[in-house]
Amino acid sequence: MATQQAPALVDELLQRIGRTVGDGTKVSTIFGEPIEREGITVIPVARARFGFGGGGGGAHEPDGGSGGGGGGGGMVSPVGYIEVKGGTAAFRRIPNPTDLVALVVAGSLAALALKRILRD
Repeated sequence: MATQQAPALVDELLQRIGRTVGDGTKVSTIFGEPIEREGITVIPVARARFGFGGGGGGAHEPDGGSGGGGGGGGMVSPVGYIEVKGGTAAFRRIPNPTDLVALVVAGSLAALALKRILRD
């Protein structure tokens, strides 16, 4: 009987975690409050990532015990801002340290490919 209750408990747990994560997800998580100075409005923009999971199962004990667990988390990081000026809007990206790494890797791969082509 306890093993039949385990899937229902896991399902309820996952629903609760999903509701909690969903309740915390708002547009303000991605778009910050607009800031206006000297005719320019800046709206901060972020990237949000959320994840959650859970599981459960019945123990192979004589008393038929079962268990379950779960958790979740999120991460928000700035990616840029929207600049509104003179009736136009433009997205301005904030450079990220990994951008430089990607550029160096891409340049290295291109140089290796070119070297192989010229060698043949």
